Amino acid sequence: MKVKETLNLGKTSFKMRAGLPAKEPKLQEAWYENHVYEARQKLNEGKPTFVLHDGPPFANGNIHMGHALNKVTKDIIVRSKSMAGFRAPYVPGWDTHGLPIEQQLAKKGVRRKEMSMADYREMCRQFAMKEIDKQRTDFKRLGVLGDWEHPYITLQPEFEAEEIRVFGKMAEKGYIYHGLKPVYWSWSSESTLAEAEVEYHDVKSPSIYVAFKVVDGKDLLDNDTAFIIWTTTPWTIPANLGIAVNPRFEYAQVAVGGKKYVVASEMLPKVAEELGWSDYEVLKTFPGTELDRMTAQHPLYDRTSLVMEADHVTLDAGTGLVHTAPGHGEDDYKVGVKYGLPVYSVVDEKGFMTKDAPGFEGVFYDDANRMVTKALTEKDALLKLDFFTHSYPHDWRTKKPVIYRATTQWFASVESFRQEILDAIDKVKFNPSWGKTRLYNMIRDRGDWVISRQRAWGVPLPIFYAEDGTPIIEKATIDHVADLFGEYGSIVWSQREAKDLLPEGYTNEHSPHGKFTKETDIMDVWFDSGSSWAGVAKARPELVYPTDMYMEGSDQYRGWFNSSLITSVANNGVAPYKEILSQGFTLDGEGRKMSKSLGNTIVPDTVEKQFGAEIIRLWVASVDSSSDMKVSMDNFAHTSETYRKIRNTLRFMLANTGDYNEAVDAVSYAELGSVDQYMLVRLSQVIKAVRDAYTAYDFATVVKTITQFLTVDMSAFYLDFAKDVVYIEGEKSLARRRMQTVMYKALVDVVELLTPILAFTAEEIWPLLKQDRDFAALADFPEATGFTNQDDLLKAWPAFMAFRDKVQKALEVARDAKVIGKSLEAHVTVYADDKLKALLSGLDANLAQLLIVSDFTVKDATDAPADAQVVDDVKLEVVHAEGDVCDRCRMTTTDVGSDARYPHFCARCAKIVSENFPETAAADFEFEV
Repeated sequence: MKVKETLNLGKTSFKMRAGLPAKEPKLQEAWYENHVYEARQKLNEGKPTFVLHDGPPFANGNIHMGHALNKVTKDIIVRSKSMAGFRAPYVPGWDTHGLPIEQQLAKKGVRRKEMSMADYREMCRQFAMKEIDKQRTDFKRLGVLGDWEHPYITLQPEFEAEEIRVFGKMAEKGYIYHGLKPVYWSWSSESTLAEAEVEYHDVKSPSIYVAFKVVDGKDLLDNDTAFIIWTTTPWTIPANLGIAVNPRFEYAQVAVGGKKYVVASEMLPKVAEELGWSDYEVLKTFPGTELDRMTAQHPLYDRTSLVMEADHVTLDAGTGLVHTAPGHGEDDYKVGVKYGLPVYSVVDEKGFMTKDAPGFEGVFYDDANRMVTKALTEKDALLKLDFFTHSYPHDWRTKKPVIYRATTQWFASVESFRQEILDAIDKVKFNPSWGKTRLYNMIRDRGDWVISRQRAWGVPLPIFYAEDGTPIIEKATIDHVADLFGEYGSIVWSQREAKDLLPEGYTNEHSPHGKFTKETDIMDVWFDSGSSWAGVAKARPELVYPTDMYMEGSDQYRGWFNSSLITSVANNGVAPYKEILSQGFTLDGEGRKMSKSLGNTIVPDTVEKQFGAEIIRLWVASVDSSSDMKVSMDNFAHTSETYRKIRNTLRFMLANTGDYNEAVDAVSYAELGSVDQYMLVRLSQVIKAVRDAYTAYDFATVVKTITQFLTVDMSAFYLDFAKDVVYIEGEKSLARRRMQTVMYKALVDVVELLTPILAFTAEEIWPLLKQDRDFAALADFPEATGFTNQDDLLKAWPAFMAFRDKVQKALEVARDAKVIGKSLEAHVTVYADDKLKALLSGLDANLAQLLIVSDFTVKDATDAPADAQVVDDVKLEVVHAEGDVCDRCRMTTTDVGSDARYPHFCARCAKIVSENFPETAAADFEFEV
């Protein structure tokens, strides 16, 4: 019999090498074969409800790392809430309407205008459904549990019907109107854009100073004076109808080079520098109010421009006089309406100048910049042309610049109930807290919402027109359309004539409306997703409204958070969410935005094949996602190393509790040794800290707390000296069962705490724990426990750990000096003061065993030899232990061979072997380890 056969060497089927890429799909399959999500919902019936409402990703292409971050975070939240005692259903969703799908079909050669609208919309629907299946597979591969068989999809008839009802309620309250206003216009998409569909990129633009000669100076200014304006959009000069001044500013009439000009007094030094005025004279100054309703000659055309008071005029740049084209700017529009100016637009839907810009008709607006500056030069009106780089709005889909262009659109009036929206924000909890200020300011400052789009693939605006062009937007017609959409889907709008879409009474021969037509524009896609609180949260019986949480990227403050808030408050007077949690963006390793064109993207599939989805989940939980995050394969390699440490510690605990039966072998707390009790107290602290961190959505703290407990408290301390107990002591000995009791409880509790994050690993371990529930996903979080003696333990054992660190430093010095090799060759003597002696004597533990040395002696500090090591404030002496090495426990001791039957064993091992292997004679042992 070999000596190692007398040892309780741990065994487990839980492999050191994880093999996650091959193992995870099988574990995932088991979840769905056994309906684990449904079982969790059944298990938590009747418990408090927590609903995280899924913000729908767009159904186009395989998922990227941003998707993975989003969905894994949601899964961690939902799993943790379920395990904390909440009924937490999760219904995933998809956004399916909009330009990207139209673009994808165009790339495939589909010609929209060569087929019926109904056929085209059906092609869009089929494309979207294929993309959903693709993304659903990707999301499930990440280990995300949810009602994947019954997701919400914005193209579903029942969803479209609820969206129409949301629109109808807003119309009923007078919030929907038809108007000619400047809006973000994408000439590359030939459509309006919402603010959330605009992103900013740096561009090089012309910068021009232009003189407008005074026509009517109200007896204050002579006709030989000119107003100076500054603009970065020369192409809008043909649309100029006015000049805005701030009534609070002081303005100056300046003489320079035989000419007279007007600029804001505060801007005069800067303007003089820009225009090269080396010598100028201020003739007089006056408040902006005195300029009101003066007129100036348009520099290109035979018309005048009106001077108007406006608060939007600032002194940040320019001259303090602002070129105003009501058809091409929001502030311009507002002041123009106030003064009765027409809304005059000079660019068509494709970005080309119209006949309303004589001399430039048919020219692309960007090319017109050069032509306009040339014309201004010829008219002696251009004072300076320069170029500068600045941030400019772009279409987030096509990446092309957008323009402000006045068009007739359907709007949702935010102004009508802005204060009600702001009041609703005050009742919402934000994480991070700065999100409240961000959303509040966006709502406070935003204009009315343009909700119409000139596209084909979307939810039609449920509006009819009478023969005279009067829009019919009535409750009866909208309710009827909603019912039709609910039964047939919005494709029915394309399949039927207007008269067949109207309710009874609107199309009979006595109708005053004449022949009807229907609106051809679709709803802004942000109205689609922004109605999900109605089409999903409020409509599905398992969910609730308002929901507990919306969680998306920080860009959604101007997107989904924003549109959902507006529609919900407009309909019901409340925010659709009680809390918002937002995340930053995933960047490449150098901090750049990931882009296919840059070749710096990392897709989840690549990480899953190399490391496993578990490593993505652990990475998501480990990073601070409140701000932007760098992502590289090195990040995942580092995370994989953290995972390896966690896995190996859990594996050691599994291996050494394999023969432990909790029902039979558990040792009561009172019977545990002091160090065992301390570990349970530490475990309880970890449980509380982790559960608090889950509640705060601080998953990095969850990972840090558990990892530190496993690597520091367990692996580097308790499990390190445990080998001398669980390997060496008798299989059923009290000392061994004590440690197994602690190990097993820590193992089960830690696995449960890790389940929301390491979902696959938890399920791999779970069958080995022999718990009542069939899956880790069906377990509950452990509860923190209070112990009557925990204060004493928490005072004594951390102090011992600090002393242990000093001993380890002394052992390292002795090892370097070749006094010892392994620590079990050492005899350590500490020369202790009264405080340290009291600590060590009160621990009720085998201190040599805890320190992993063969002998340990405590002497009075006054007895310390002159050459004793001093580590911090403690004097220590390390010498080679006397005696021989026991071939079983590897201790160096003077009692090896004291039992004649076992000449190679120490007295302790001889006793253990004789009691556990009584029929094995000493001669039967092979003495090698």
